[in-house]
Amino acid sequence: MADIVSEEIDRYAEAHTTPPTELQRRLADETRETLRSPQMLTGVVEGRLLEFLVFALRPLRVLELGTYSGYSSLAMASVLPPGGHIDTCEVEEAHAEVARRYLDEAGVGDRVTIHLGPALETIERLGGEFDLVFIDADKINYPAYYEALVPRLAADGIMVLDNTLWSGRVLDPGDAPEAQMFAELNARIASDPRVTAVLLTVRDGVTLVRRA
Repeated sequence: MADIVSEEIDRYAEAHTTPPTELQRRLADETRETLRSPQMLTGVVEGRLLEFLVFALRPLRVLELGTYSGYSSLAMASVLPPGGHIDTCEVEEAHAEVARRYLDEAGVGDRVTIHLGPALETIERLGGEFDLVFIDADKINYPAYYEALVPRLAADGIMVLDNTLWSGRVLDPGDAPEAQMFAELNARIASDPRVTAVLLTVRDGVTLVRRA
């Protein structure tokens, strides 16, 4: 992943962010050692950002697309308000198994439901509105996820889309499908009268969306 900010600034930001818990460190270590694509880890800074959003919003219904090994689920579940619950979608059983172990060890396994299978099917099956949505799944389907979930955001809900700068390649997508998709999606979100949005240069780009 190319640097959006310099590597030195990125390290500085992480060094001046509250460090991960011992459990989060172990989860990150196991992910890097045993799973494919460890760059998909949410990481310290973005994990704390998600934690802050949950802490501030106090959402009762959280939807996550892309569980991976559960780092982001763990970060969010740690500050859920009483009665809050996370539904998270994953297509790989090996990823879900790691996530379940760490969520159970943290004592929040009963507050997170991992749904195996295509996310769009899970979204339709769950029904209702969501107070917080975090999208970090297969990239080509982001437009479909966005369109499916904007109408499902609660009036004061927030959608978080990860990787929206795609290593900076949105500036010159060329013929790369993911870069083209993100460039088009970013333009669509910026001009969508249904929402208010901000694109942040956190890690690989994080866009926050709320209903206008």
